[in-house]
Amino acid sequence: MPPSVPSPTRRVARTLRTSLFAQVTCALVLGIVVGKLWPDTATALQPLGDGFTRLIKTVISPLVFCVVVVGIAKAGDLKAFGRIGVKALIWFEIASTAALVIGLVAANVVGPGKGMNVDPSSLDAAAVQETTGGGHLPTTTEFILNALPHSFIGSFAENELLQVLILACLVGAALLHLGHTKVPKVLPAIEQAQEIIFAVVGFIMRLAPLAVFGAMAHLVGNYGLGVMRTYAKLIVLCYVAAALFVALLAVALKLVTGLSLWKFLRYIREEMLLALGTASTESVMPRVMQKLRRAGARDDAVGLVLPTGYSFNLDGASLYLSIGTLFIAQAVGVDLSLGQQITVVLVLMLTSKGMAGIPGSAFLALSATASSLGAIPAGAVALLLGVDRIMDSMRVVTNLLGNCVAVFAVSRWEGALDTAQARKVLDGEDASTPDGGEKGLGADKGPGGEKGPGGETATEALAPGVPAQNKPTELKEPKEPTELKEPASEVG
Repeated sequence: MPPSVPSPTRRVARTLRTSLFAQVTCALVLGIVVGKLWPDTATALQPLGDGFTRLIKTVISPLVFCVVVVGIAKAGDLKAFGRIGVKALIWFEIASTAALVIGLVAANVVGPGKGMNVDPSSLDAAAVQETTGGGHLPTTTEFILNALPHSFIGSFAENELLQVLILACLVGAALLHLGHTKVPKVLPAIEQAQEIIFAVVGFIMRLAPLAVFGAMAHLVGNYGLGVMRTYAKLIVLCYVAAALFVALLAVALKLVTGLSLWKFLRYIREEMLLALGTASTESVMPRVMQKLRRAGARDDAVGLVLPTGYSFNLDGASLYLSIGTLFIAQAVGVDLSLGQQITVVLVLMLTSKGMAGIPGSAFLALSATASSLGAIPAGAVALLLGVDRIMDSMRVVTNLLGNCVAVFAVSRWEGALDTAQARKVLDGEDASTPDGGEKGLGADKGPGGEKGPGGETATEALAPGVPAQNKPTELKEPKEPTELKEPASEVG
C-alpha cells in the first residue's frame, strides 16, 4: 500500500506544533486582531510581553560572561581578543555614521515635516518629561565610569552588559595567565554552566508566541492604527531608509565575507519575528548568539562583538534620530543649514552611544540635539510621541541585523570565521538547530548522526555550538601512567 498522505489540517497542526516561526506569526496576527477589535482588553495583555522579556534578561548576563570567558580561554590569545574589540569599535562607528548620513539625506530629499506649520507653544512638553521620567543621557565621563564594574555580583544583578563584559575579560585573562594546571576545573565548570543557560533559553523560548501576542495586542490597542495615517509620510520614509541601509549591509557582508544577508535572514527568521513582536532585541540575544556560533563565528568574536554592539552599534536608532531631528525642524518651520546638519551628525554620534537601557532614550537624544543646535524648541520633540512606538519595529530589525553583520565582518577581518561552515549552515545543509528550535531540545547530531560522550557532538566536545575548525588545539596535561590492577574477583 502506498504511504498515506497527511491531510492539510494535520500538516498545518504539525507545523504549528513544531515551528516557532509559524507560532510567532500566528500570535502576531492574532495580537493585531485582538488589539483592533477589543482595545480595552488588549492593553491589559502587556504583562505577557514584559514577563517574557524579563525572563530572557535573567540569562543574558551569565550567558555573555560564560561565552566570553570560554572564548578567551580557548582562543589562547588575549591580544587577538583586544584586536577584535578595536576592529569592532571601528566597524560600529562607520556603520552608525553611515546610518546617520542616510537618514539626513532621506529627510532632506523627502521633507516629511514640511507643510505641517506646527506652533511649538501648542505642544505639551511635559509629556516628553513623563516619557523619559526626568532622566538624562550620561556624559562621556559618566558613560565610561558606568561601564566599569563597582561590584562583581551587582553587575549581574543590574544586567549591565558592558560591566559584565569587562569582568569576563578579566576572568578570561586570569585563566590564560594561570593556565590549565593551576585551575583545571574552572573552565569545564564555566562551559557546563553555559550549556545549562542555553537549555534554560530553550525552555523560555517556548513562551515566545504568548509574548508576541501580548505585546502586539497592547501596541495596537493602546495606539491604534489611526496614528499610521497621521504620520504616514514619516513612517514610510523611516522604513524605506532602513531598507536602503539593510541593502548596504547586505552588500558589505557580501564583499567582506562572501555570505548572503538574505540567507542569514531566513536562518534567523524566528528570532527576527520575535524581536519585531516584542520590540526588543534583548529578547532574542541568547538565541542569536547561539546561531552565530553555529554559523562559524568563533566564541570570542561572538561574545565580544554582539553584546558590545547593543551599546555602541544602534544603527536603527541612529537612522531614526537623524530623520526625526529634521522632521521636527521642518514641522516647526526651521530651515537647518548644512553646518547645522553636520552638527546634528556629530552630536548624534555621541548621544546615540549612551542610549541603551535608558527609558525614553530616543527623546533624550533628540532633546539634547535640539538644545545643541539652539534653533529647534526642545518642546517640539513631543511631535514624535504618537509615532515613536510604531518605529520600534524598524529600529529593532536594523539594530539586530547591523550587529549580526558586524559579528561576521569582524570575525572575517580577524580570521575567526569559518566561511565553509557558515555557507553550509546558511544554505540549510546543516540539519542541526539551536536548542529549543524547530527540532526540539537535543535534536543536534554530530557527523553520521552520532553523539559524543555526555550527548555532545564531535564538534561540541571542543566547544558547544562552535565548528571544530575554529577551535585551537588545547594543551593538555600528560596523563598519569596506567597502574596495573589485579583482576577483580568474581562474585559467587
